[in-house]
Amino acid sequence: MEALQHDAAQTARRAGDSTWFDRAIRGGLVAYGLVYVVVAWLAIQLALGDRGGEASTSGAVRELAQQPFGQVLVWLVAIGMFALVLWRALEAATGHRDEEGATRVRKRVTSAAKGVLYAAIGISAIRVATGSGGGSGGGGGGGRSSEDTLTAKLLDLPFGQGLVFLVGLGIIGYGVALGIRAWTEKFREQLSAEGQSGDAGTAYLWLGKIGHAAKGVALSIVGGLFCYAAVTHDPKKSGGLDQALREVLDQPFGPVLLVLVGVGIGCYGLFSFARARHLSR
Repeated sequence: MEALQHDAAQTARRAGDSTWFDRAIRGGLVAYGLVYVVVAWLAIQLALGDRGGEASTSGAVRELAQQPFGQVLVWLVAIGMFALVLWRALEAATGHRDEEGATRVRKRVTSAAKGVLYAAIGISAIRVATGSGGGSGGGGGGGRSSEDTLTAKLLDLPFGQGLVFLVGLGIIGYGVALGIRAWTEKFREQLSAEGQSGDAGTAYLWLGKIGHAAKGVALSIVGGLFCYAAVTHDPKKSGGLDQALREVLDQPFGPVLLVLVGVGIGCYGLFSFARARHLSR
């Protein structure tokens, strides 16, 4: 049994080190960056008064589908996302070998969680590409969002309120972690030495700093909405990225704040392009 596990691990490592897999990951990062650039565009449009769109990753995929060659773009996004899922799955199973003990476990769990997030975008892209993705759910229509439905199901479970509250805390924690990565520039490790050098490297680092901070703020608001839904036992109080950005819009100087957040999210997408070019893993 141990021999089989060793052989499987060796096979996974060879696949992870192959040239074709490296190219697939880079392509996936380009697709991921494109999704967030479109999210940024939708957020800015929302700030300028267009409340008909949905400023979320699923909304971005639907927006891409409406462009020339949109069907092709959406399929490429789906393929890219599942390349990233495979990457993170291999990391979760056999990666971070230079770490030990709890640190290795934590990093492998983080890799698995990132894989789930990529899979969610990939599944959304497949649904849109095959015509089963539905319409925009964030624009003030009467339908319940997928976040509302999921939260309602969780709240109906035993200890459901506590579970939803923990989900919210987890999302807030991830948002805070992104903010810390922005402050400490820990995201530097995602770029090769070449990607951190010269004027271009300085620009990439600023994109990473602004992008991680903006995404951290947005996700912290998402987590706060889940916590509020748990406290009030009202699933309609929860929401995803689109609802979080609409909460920003409803604050004093909301349009200005939302434009700034949108620009920051766009920086996150552009940083993903930089990662694709100067990938360090």
